[in-house]
Amino acid sequence: MTELQDRYGREFHYLRLSITDACNFKCQYCLPDGYQRSGKSRFLSVDEIGRVIRAFATVGTRKIRITGGEPTLRKDFDQVIELAANTPGIDTVATTTNGYRLPENAHRWRQLGLSQINVSLDSLDEKLFRQITGDGRQQKVLDGIEAALDADYHKVKINVVLLNELNAHQLPNFLEYIRRRPVDIRFIELMETGLGQEYFQRHHVSGMVIKQQLLAQGWTEDPRGPVDGPAQNFSHPDYQGRIGLIMPYAKDFCATCNRLRVSAIGKLHLCLFTECGVELRDLLGHDDHQAALVARLHQQLKQKTETHQLHQGLTGVTQHLASIGG
Repeated sequence: MTELQDRYGREFHYLRLSITDACNFKCQYCLPDGYQRSGKSRFLSVDEIGRVIRAFATVGTRKIRITGGEPTLRKDFDQVIELAANTPGIDTVATTTNGYRLPENAHRWRQLGLSQINVSLDSLDEKLFRQITGDGRQQKVLDGIEAALDADYHKVKINVVLLNELNAHQLPNFLEYIRRRPVDIRFIELMETGLGQEYFQRHHVSGMVIKQQLLAQGWTEDPRGPVDGPAQNFSHPDYQGRIGLIMPYAKDFCATCNRLRVSAIGKLHLCLFTECGVELRDLLGHDDHQAALVARLHQQLKQKTETHQLHQGLTGVTQHLASIGG
């Protein structure tokens, strides 16, 4: 079957699939007031999730990232891992988590088929971690990262949202952390969302600041692979780990886009910053709808724009990244 491709020749082999928008942390840049439940949530069932994954697999998707919110809050998280891992055509099953359940579960999730794991860790300083995330379980997160390394995941990454006046000065701490750990640390530029301009303007700092520091210290940029995402990755012979920079405001950021998103309530998002999602749920109730679901995916790809409009201040209606899985 024809693989997913847009008008600009970009191919889409990577699906970020949210299974909940609930989260138990209160990160300043995402859910500063904590998760606010709006009515009775109707998140995708496991059967509906399975139909989404199978449809994407038939049109070339090879990697599934299970996201949230905090995806491990779902009681059937294990079942979702197994389902994705056992879907023909899916080569990689990943997740992004705040890490609070990792110490006890990292090995079991690896055995179920989870092969890559990203852990959000915005500071190695305990007090600053608590300030940014609204949660005091930093040590549990750190223990979870060690458990993931021990469980021999193909990749273990740490996500750090770069925040001026908070953690932007902590590059030396993170570099020391990966000196003897095979972990990728990815600094992600703060992106403006519906939380408003004030927080963004106060705390946004360009990833170019980190890039210049890395180059000055002897780090070199890695060649981009054919299926790599938007991160610019850097290596150094004295460090086991790598540094990645995700800079959505950089020139040509969208040229390498290779991912689509499905929200926890079954909407297709062609971009992280769009005005609305495309309804898929009406086609997720029965296996007989798979052909129509695939046809809708192909049709909607024709509407994908060449680039986001963040530079024009157009952030879409997304109030926080937890709502569609970041």
